[in-house]
Amino acid sequence: MKDIEIARAANMQPIARIAQDLGIPEAAVEPYGRYKAKINLDEMPELSKAENGKLILVTAVSPTPAGEGKTTTTVGLGDALNHIGLKATICLREPSLGPCFGMKGGAAGGGYAQVVPMEEINLHFTGDLHAISTAHNLLAAMIDNHIYWGNEEDIDQRRIVWRRVVDINDRALRSITTGLGGVSNGFPSESGYDITVASEVMAVLCLSESLEDLQERLGRLLIGYRKDKTPVYCRDIKADGAMTVLLKDAFRPNLVQTLENNPAFIHGGPFANIAHGCNSVIATKTALRLSDYVVTEAGFGADLGAEKFFNIKCRQAGLSPDAVVVVATVRALKMHGDVPKTELNVENVSALEKGMSNLERHVTNCQGYGVPVIVAINRYGPDTDQELAVITSRMAELGVKAVTCTHWADGSKGTEQLAYSVSEILQSAQSDFKHLYEDDLELWKKIKRICKQVYGASTVTCDQSVRDQLKSYEDQGYGHLSVCMAKTPYSFSTDPSLLGAPSDYSIHVRAVRLSAGAGFIVALTGDIMVMPGLPRHPAAEHIGLDESGQVEGLF
Repeated sequence: MKDIEIARAANMQPIARIAQDLGIPEAAVEPYGRYKAKINLDEMPELSKAENGKLILVTAVSPTPAGEGKTTTTVGLGDALNHIGLKATICLREPSLGPCFGMKGGAAGGGYAQVVPMEEINLHFTGDLHAISTAHNLLAAMIDNHIYWGNEEDIDQRRIVWRRVVDINDRALRSITTGLGGVSNGFPSESGYDITVASEVMAVLCLSESLEDLQERLGRLLIGYRKDKTPVYCRDIKADGAMTVLLKDAFRPNLVQTLENNPAFIHGGPFANIAHGCNSVIATKTALRLSDYVVTEAGFGADLGAEKFFNIKCRQAGLSPDAVVVVATVRALKMHGDVPKTELNVENVSALEKGMSNLERHVTNCQGYGVPVIVAINRYGPDTDQELAVITSRMAELGVKAVTCTHWADGSKGTEQLAYSVSEILQSAQSDFKHLYEDDLELWKKIKRICKQVYGASTVTCDQSVRDQLKSYEDQGYGHLSVCMAKTPYSFSTDPSLLGAPSDYSIHVRAVRLSAGAGFIVALTGDIMVMPGLPRHPAAEHIGLDESGQVEGLF
């Protein structure tokens, strides 16, 4: 059956029962229909105690058109841990409408390793992304309004850095002119749109730990500069309170379930190539306080999502991960070994061995954080025993166990061995987690360390204007912040065509941005876009309602 057919055939339990089994009191459950709910943490004061669960990160090799299955593995592992008698919860990000109607599709897993209700999760869900878009755009409107009514803060219109957002891929909105049509419409100004998941408001919501923290971070949002070049923040034009009100309900974690009726928090949705790529801190910490094991994912490959999980999310939230699962497929590794997609069903051991360099670099990078690592081989039908043996053997040389999984076809039974292996490694190997860089390291040195130690670049360059901007950030007291790299997910380098594990290449940082509210500096590389465009034939062309009124073509 197709993914959507499997999801529609699911025997879902009322969300109140899922919450009850997890230990959430009835007063804290705010239903959004029968099968999804928000959790009001104000009704759970006992959650103020420290988290006790084990935190497991699921990451992957560099993504390819062949697919890797990071989300399905996260769901499958969570189901399997429950299947073997352990209390586990999974934590995922909310899907963006951009990829759903573009080319990537939904983000609720697949086969028999899914979260449900799948259609609702992949579309408007509980409205969180719309609330984030509205709060972000309210600030943009208040900036223009402030200038229109006298500009008390003396904002320089040429130096406004706050753009607008929409959760749809639309290249025509990357650069726009506002305020046309006469004096009553304000002053003409250059601006543009980013996709909602790239919004700093999204990052702020995902990294905040209380409504007070949320409003304080929103107040720190940099919106532009005065004519004397001093920074202007959201709090200076008094927009932070109204934005917090708009985000009050969105801040509450969303609870749904897997096909096997196990709990799943899905909250926040930042991309990992242009943002920090992790679900919300509040959802992760809530799960850790309610469960013995929490399985979460970080977007794209380990060079992006995992690096930001370790150095941004864990640093700010005080989290210490206990294990890392790196997902790989024979198909993806053969693509990294230069096999075209049309020939992936044919055994090709030599190409696989060549493409193994990608997996090996991701694994050794994760080991460098002092966290135990295990590899999950997401098996497809055409994979041969000899190809699987190559991965198992090469990982053994790194001291890492590789476990073959069939969760897409078999659900928790297909990841049962992975669950046992993860449980064993958590019992036998102690995590000695450490960050890649220290807080007090200079910003440029932080960027260079990521590019050289994680990506394998030989040189890192930038224009003098970037160095001057970083120095200005340090002079303003932001030198302690983490770095959030914006880079193509398809290669360790900034060139998506360089597969495998390239070396002896240069990375050029073309611009940097301050995200003072989120607590990091964004470094833009290559041709990465914060507003994607639609492909020649977007998925939206095939989406509609069938004769019975059900969605078709979305999955």
